[in-house]
Amino acid sequence: MYKVLLVDDERIIVEGISLTVSWEAYNTELIGTARNGIEALSFIETHMPDIVISDIKMPGMNGLQLVEKVYERFPQIAFILLSGFSEFDYARTAMQFGVKHYLLKPCNENTITEALTEVIEELENQHSQQSFMLNIQKELSKVLPHAKEQFLKELVTNKMYGQRDWDDYGRLFHITVDNHKVQLLLFQIEGDFEYEHMFAIKNIAQDVLGNSIVLLSTTIGKHVLLLIKETDESPPLFSRLMEIKQTFTAYYKLDATVAVSDLGHIVNARKMYRDTLECLNYRFYLGEGSIITKNDIEGGDDDFLRPFIYDEEPLCMHVKSGDWAYVKAELQNYFTLLAESRMDTHLSKSYVIPLYVSIVRQGNPEEINEYLQKIVSFDQFNTLRTIEQFVMENTEQICLNNFQSHTKKHSIIIHKMLHVIEEQIANPELSLNWVASEILYMNADYLGKLFKKETGDKFSNYVMRLRMERAMSEIEQTGDVKVFELAEKLGFGDNPQYFSQVFKKYTGFTPSEYKRSP
Repeated sequence: MYKVLLVDDERIIVEGISLTVSWEAYNTELIGTARNGIEALSFIETHMPDIVISDIKMPGMNGLQLVEKVYERFPQIAFILLSGFSEFDYARTAMQFGVKHYLLKPCNENTITEALTEVIEELENQHSQQSFMLNIQKELSKVLPHAKEQFLKELVTNKMYGQRDWDDYGRLFHITVDNHKVQLLLFQIEGDFEYEHMFAIKNIAQDVLGNSIVLLSTTIGKHVLLLIKETDESPPLFSRLMEIKQTFTAYYKLDATVAVSDLGHIVNARKMYRDTLECLNYRFYLGEGSIITKNDIEGGDDDFLRPFIYDEEPLCMHVKSGDWAYVKAELQNYFTLLAESRMDTHLSKSYVIPLYVSIVRQGNPEEINEYLQKIVSFDQFNTLRTIEQFVMENTEQICLNNFQSHTKKHSIIIHKMLHVIEEQIANPELSLNWVASEILYMNADYLGKLFKKETGDKFSNYVMRLRMERAMSEIEQTGDVKVFELAEKLGFGDNPQYFSQVFKKYTGFTPSEYKRSP
């Protein structure tokens, strides 16, 4: 129901109109009357009527002055003006303030109700239009973020977009760049993530960087893309990117790699986007969770053309022997060289896979197929670091198995050598070379090193010490010292004098003296 205020300095007219018009029939309510413009203005400020029916000529503040005052503050209020004068100037002045209904006194019920009906219709149309516009604005507020996101996608992928498109959409979205340069930030979440994580890191980035810096943002594929304005604000961009990553990791336990383009003009956004995609490719070398710029990936053309050459034979020999310390250091060097070569992902893998196969072949034949089946894992690796970790873990296991196998094998060989020494203790020909060539058919130098590593003593020293201990035991048990018999029995043949010299050097006594010693 529309509220009506009636203003006239003549009481008869006020009472006449008040009683004559059937207000409710026109969906209206007469909420008050006033005698002049001053009273009317005060009433309007307090009660806010929808329609004012006012005389023009009144003391204090006339109707036209009232219209002007109200129009300045409450332009939505409609006026119907009454006057006993037919001068056009009144009507023309009233129309300047939006008054369309100007009735001459005396006016009857029909003229007033007709004007009232027209005003109400106009108000309803206005309300309908306002409601329509509010709904439009509401719907636009829902669509606008999606429109901005779509525009950013087109800006970085559509080669037809240029300065004119940016100017048009910039005005539409109320985005201004002026003379500022811009740059792109491309986020890639590492590991298994949900779509909601992309929105999360986008919101975190916008909060940390601020709306004054972030011009547009969107998700594109599996990436989050931000267009930001150049800024001299503190802290610097790198620190803010670290804050974004740390906040995201703290909440979602996931890491993210960030590619940062160079600063440039907005029309170069498509090239900037290609640059950030290229930067992300180098996370294969620089590692997941890095902040990568073009400076991190730039290299001369010769670096990319130079072939990657590596001699794997020394590495494989040490894998075969189970020398993990050497192999670990060599593999670290290998992957450092590979990273410095900066080849693309697939080419790098093509070098690593053959090396991995060569390493596997150094292991237990029964386990080779098991290790070879793991080659399919290379398809899942996105960084050189993960490939290095995979190769390191499997190579270490192969080295450990080989070392244990060699240790077991060595123990068996040494056991055989000790048995031969026991059996051949009286043989003057007993020596390392004799055992190697006549008994075990192995390399003497290798056997000597193996024997010392296992027993802690050289072969010759071990045999000599055993012979002397046997001689001492024999003398202690029998009490009869026949030097020539001991010499012959313990491998000195027919040289008892040499036996005595060796015995004295070992014990400090001759055989005869040793028998008499307490």
